[in-house]
Amino acid sequence: MIHADLSDRQDGWREQLWTGQITADRFEVTCLPFFTYGICYLDVVTIDSDHQVASVVQKSGHRTLRVALVAQHQDRDQLHELLHGKVVEAALPHEWLQGTYLSVDLPPDADPTALVER
Repeated sequence: MIHADLSDRQDGWREQLWTGQITADRFEVTCLPFFTYGICYLDVVTIDSDHQVASVVQKSGHRTLRVALVAQHQDRDQLHELLHGKVVEAALPHEWLQGTYLSVDLPPDADPTALVER
């Protein structure tokens, strides 16, 4: 596991990224980042001495679609179910965080139109 620095958004923030180690300082991202922009599933990154992402050295061609629901919204649970159904129907890998953040993997050949249309 490595970390991505998110301190540009809030001091001290980091996101944990699950990875597979390729070499001593190269890792393949094996999760769907929620908050780290510019890094997607299967991208290869290098790390610094603090095990934080230093750079992306190889893009996988995957993209990430992110959705954040307002936790206190009166229709949050219904929106969660609707979104969950859409990504399952599209057979796209996805992860939820705390029921309000959704990260969807868009492989190189994926068409996200069904997910972003009204």
